[in-house]
Amino acid sequence: MKILAKIVEIRGTGECSYGHKVGDEFVIDEVGTNMCLWAFHTLYPFVTALKYGGDLPWEKEKGKALVSCPDPDNTVIFELKRIPD
Repeated sequence: MKILAKIVEIRGTGECSYGHKVGDEFVIDEVGTNMCLWAFHTLYPFVTALKYGGDLPWEKEKGKALVSCPDPDNTVIFELKRIPD
């Protein structure tokens, strides 16, 4: 199963220090991804849960999660979504 990570918001100045933009999408699978490694490291536990069928109890919609990168000044918000094979 693959996970789609889509940038839905960038807080602070609205500019990601890595260069990501709102609307950027990344498919996360066994091969990896070309996103910022700080963001990927933060998303990974949530990606793993979704990938293996788990859902997060605080999320309203199953198969999705909102997760932010660790940048405290320009926080990038990712929407993670399960993609069926």
